[in-house]
Amino acid sequence: MIHSTDPQLDYLRLLSQQFPSIQAASTEIISLTAQLSLPKGTEHFVSDVHGEYEALRHLLKNASGSIRRRIDELFHDSLSASDRQHLATLIYYPRQKLPLMSQSVDDKEEWYRVTLLRLVKVARNVASKYPRTTLEEFLSEPFADLLEELLTEQEHIADRVEYYRSIVETIITTGSADALVVALAELIQRLAIARLH
Repeated sequence: MIHSTDPQLDYLRLLSQQFPSIQAASTEIISLTAQLSLPKGTEHFVSDVHGEYEALRHLLKNASGSIRRRIDELFHDSLSASDRQHLATLIYYPRQKLPLMSQSVDDKEEWYRVTLLRLVKVARNVASKYPRTTLEEFLSEPFADLLEELLTEQEHIADRVEYYRSIVETIITTGSADALVVALAELIQRLAIARLH
């Protein structure tokens, strides 16, 4: 590469390698400008000076209470304080809490329906501060495509209600509900904190 005496021209040549067309550069400008309007992600500063691993682990799982605050904001009118606490505990410790909760209900399928929809609502809320490309990095296999669909689906649109309902019903009938509850809970934990220090 021949360097010119004009540093701006050198810079533009380098940029043209990454963005070879006006459309590519415009798309990147649009994306970056839009990201500036998103709410700032939660930054978490934690120190484990005294070696209290379990306390630190719990602090990280509940994002220092920010997950519980989100649950309270979303469900303060529709769930009792006890039900909100159970949902929070399910999100913090899905593998331990799930068997206990699902065994204590009369209609297991209905419990899965309701719980999945609640988890999706919380996940959408914590995901709202991320651009779609960043969100895709958080989605884990084998449910990445399904999670993306659930997080971006707008079930309140009349034409899509049956489609969304079908997704949830098929998750339950194929025996995937437990795994998806765990995947959603872990996703919420990861999304609740944008950066850990």
